[in-house]
Amino acid sequence: MQDRAGFGVYVHWPFCAQKCPYCDFNSHVRFGGNDGRSGWDEQRFLNAYRSELRYLRDRTGPRVTKSVFFGGGTPSLMQPETVAAILEEIGELWPIEAGAEVTLEANPGSVEAGRFKGYRESGVNRVSIGVQSLRDDQLKALGRIHSVAEARRALEIACSTFERTSFDLIYARSGQTLESWKAELAEALQFGPTHLSLYQLTIEPGTVFEKLFRAGKLTVPDGDLAAEFYSLTEDMTAAAGLPAYEVSNYAKPEQESRHNLTYWRYGEYVGVGPGAHGRILEGGVSGGSAAGQRFGTETEKLPETWAGLVETQGHGLTVYEGIGRSEAADEILLMGLRLREGLDLSRLAEIGGVRPGAAAIDRLAQQGVIEVFEDGRRLKAIGDGRLLIDELVLQLSSSFEPAVSGHASAPCS
Repeated sequence: MQDRAGFGVYVHWPFCAQKCPYCDFNSHVRFGGNDGRSGWDEQRFLNAYRSELRYLRDRTGPRVTKSVFFGGGTPSLMQPETVAAILEEIGELWPIEAGAEVTLEANPGSVEAGRFKGYRESGVNRVSIGVQSLRDDQLKALGRIHSVAEARRALEIACSTFERTSFDLIYARSGQTLESWKAELAEALQFGPTHLSLYQLTIEPGTVFEKLFRAGKLTVPDGDLAAEFYSLTEDMTAAAGLPAYEVSNYAKPEQESRHNLTYWRYGEYVGVGPGAHGRILEGGVSGGSAAGQRFGTETEKLPETWAGLVETQGHGLTVYEGIGRSEAADEILLMGLRLREGLDLSRLAEIGGVRPGAAAIDRLAQQGVIEVFEDGRRLKAIGDGRLLIDELVLQLSSSFEPAVSGHASAPCS
């Protein structure tokens, strides 16, 4: 039996054609491959993925896979045969249910019609394309190596090949105005997307952009302007029929990313590959509920070191730690508040054994930043609260009190 929030498999492909200056993901550039494109031994990495998947199957026990996500890095640099072999291995270990969502991330510069056809034949039914901007000068400023023309072509190929297509854009960029973003987002909506991931540019530690920011060579909007960007984005996407279902994700009804919803609902997922994270319930789900012992996993980040570890010990895990109930409570609160559907308070009680205090809920509700609904069963961030998730988590978690058995709902409605 498995967690009712679902079970997914995340496969991290660590290689990119170029490292973007804003990116803090575990991605690496390698040159010198025999094919003139890659600098990695793809068969070696395929063997390592298979081994690590088998190791984790021994930890989780039987499950049914609801979703698979190939992230990176740039998974569209993988050969379709590699994707097919990984999916075959996953299906043998945790049967993939009919209609399961199988997503692969792609960068426009690596999109080819033949390769995408191969992915589709392998079992991929959804792609997420890292467009990032529809302005050539802005793509250059973001360190992207594709053009707007290539992005448009990639979207055309994707939409004609796959059942579902999503693409990413970054906004609130250095020097960007509200009017220029309004025009660019309107252009993006003309593609008729069913899902968009729209991220405000953030300065991540350890990136090239952080060095430029600290040197005064890069600026980002202040808090008030950032809030205006966010409000404009929500208004335009909602008017186009793609309301926000998560802080940075927008979709038509039934087109939400099912894999990412597993994360945000604090479900169970296996993470394989260099730098992958996972959250699993070892050996099964206690009593048929989600209250069993959760474990957090992390793998070695350096690709070649990871592969070597897998070859010697069957996995590349560097972290395999039990997650205490208090830590789990904080995590489910953070994830749940990001969702438009809000946090299931009975799930918080079931997993974390706590509920937010009545006084904290009343205070934040009066400030107009949270709302309790469904007769006190759910809690969500509203208004300016959607820009203050971290602060809401801090205030609500500091008010936690033990959940009364059989009374998991909020103390007020």
